[in-house]
Amino acid sequence: MGLFITFEGIEGCGKTTQIDLLKKYFEAKGRDVLSLREPGGTELGEKVRGILLNSSSEPIDAQAELFLYEACRAQLVSRIIRPALSEGKVVISDRFIDSTVAYQGYGRGLDIGSVSLMNAFATGGLIPAVTFLLDCEPEVGLKRAWERIDASTGPREDRFEKENIIFHKKVREGYLSLSRAEPRIRVVNASGEIPSIHGEICDIINKMREFDRKSDIK
Repeated sequence: MGLFITFEGIEGCGKTTQIDLLKKYFEAKGRDVLSLREPGGTELGEKVRGILLNSSSEPIDAQAELFLYEACRAQLVSRIIRPALSEGKVVISDRFIDSTVAYQGYGRGLDIGSVSLMNAFATGGLIPAVTFLLDCEPEVGLKRAWERIDASTGPREDRFEKENIIFHKKVREGYLSLSRAEPRIRVVNASGEIPSIHGEICDIINKMREFDRKSDIK
């Protein structure tokens, strides 16, 4: 079987940069790596992504938002993630089940138990081997996020960035609460320099028991 790794965090925490660095790290060790994002990664997911992340689309009810995310996730797990893991690939995902608990559960106020049940149903119980939570203050992350959005020439994905600061603080607290309950979630300070953050992530991977027997990762 392959290896499933996820990255989580508030807007602007630096997930994309760290995923790219980790992908190159594994590839340098001879591993076949697939990186993907949520929502997205499939034709269905990319279409729904435009609805979920673009603030110009119609307002979305919190429950409808939850169902849209889970539909994208079910398609991604079935069509992309499970087949890749069966082929022995390292799969690195930008967001997964924890995002839904943090954003739709803690942020939107939906019942956490119900969100967790929806996650389990959509994924068929698939859980990452390790999840890196890149943690920073919402004010710091939002500043970075808006700089990225303003510099981007692609679709304007700004719906969550336009939420008030209280929402983003709830999301962050949700993530930190999850990290205290889930040993697989490793909190990494995302306020530091990019190389040092990457180094910490690699150190965590190399110290994990499930990687001990994989000499190509040491």
